[in-house]
Amino acid sequence: MLELDLLKVLVAVAERGGFTHAARALHRTQSAVSMQMKRLEHAVGVPLFVRRGRVIQLNRDGEALIGYARRMLTLGDEALGAVSKTDCVGTVRVGSADDHYTTRVLPRMLTRFLRTHRDVRVELRTGLTVELLERLGADYDLILGMHAAGSSRGFVIRRDRSTWATGASSKAHREDPLPLALFPDGCLFRRWATRALDDAGRAWQCAYVSPSYGALVEAVRAGLAVSVFKRSTLAPGLRPLGKKDGFPVLPEMEIALHRAQDASRAANELAEHLVECLRRNAT
Repeated sequence: MLELDLLKVLVAVAERGGFTHAARALHRTQSAVSMQMKRLEHAVGVPLFVRRGRVIQLNRDGEALIGYARRMLTLGDEALGAVSKTDCVGTVRVGSADDHYTTRVLPRMLTRFLRTHRDVRVELRTGLTVELLERLGADYDLILGMHAAGSSRGFVIRRDRSTWATGASSKAHREDPLPLALFPDGCLFRRWATRALDDAGRAWQCAYVSPSYGALVEAVRAGLAVSVFKRSTLAPGLRPLGKKDGFPVLPEMEIALHRAQDASRAANELAEHLVECLRRNAT
């Protein structure tokens, strides 16, 4: 028998990136979380984790089990809801990195969800992933975040490649020092861009800084600066830059969903809806 409480801990470890963060989210000790995962491994008869240095990640068997764990937890919530005769109601607080998905894709997904969930209210706020995750559970029920590929943070929905971009007719990418349009400190793309340029020995300067994705797109489109965006969702009027333009290759990234441990039925249903839509590449 697979205990739902053990599966809940497994999901927390996978989504929080290790025993320590999972223990904090569950308000348990790290030793308690470790013991519960040993119980789960004993129940299934195989190891579920692999240690790489100080990082603990799911192995192949753990990855196979995690999908079933989420489905079983969701089914458990649905069963309780059916018995208690409660409807899917309430407010779901969603945090999302400010990017193409938030400005173009996410609103349409939320509209579709709300059409079939009349008694649910959604509150959406944008921000930097690192700052949003600090408030998961306290201020947010769900967070769509951006991470480096392979970080094992949250439930990975999609992978994408980051790319340098300039305006269609801009010459900003030829300037020295290179003018950059960046999100504030804490942004993954900002860190990748400045580190890559430093490693390549190319001088750069912050020409435009804004927490708004739309503002950065307009700055680059107008020829004010160069920036970094997701390649698959590059906005019209921008063109990618690569090795042939003298720009270093940037890492791959992931879109991942994080959910609070005490997420409501409404939040869990919205989470499943977002995963399904994003994996279908719904726009």
